[in-house]
Amino acid sequence: MKNILFTALQFVLFFVTFAAGSFAPPFHIQRVLSVTPEGTRVFLWDGVVLMLALYILILLIEALRRRLRGAAPWTTIALTLAAIAGFALKLGFLTLER
Repeated sequence: MKNILFTALQFVLFFVTFAAGSFAPPFHIQRVLSVTPEGTRVFLWDGVVLMLALYILILLIEALRRRLRGAAPWTTIALTLAAIAGFALKLGFLTLER
């Protein structure tokens, strides 16, 4: 039960990080997906990069506490669910008007 609670909290943390990096991109890493007469469709990678950096930091802390074998799968599940939810909500996708 404790693992499920911590996984849910990590999911929220990863999702908020993904959203924050998508709405206020600190690095401005973007990829042009398509160009149309209405505008340019881009994807901002900042949310994904921040989420992965946070994931690596959490795994590092788990490794230092010698809890990697028990906690890493739950952390990976939380990261995967947050990424799926973020992409389903189209976080990071942006249309720039011309």
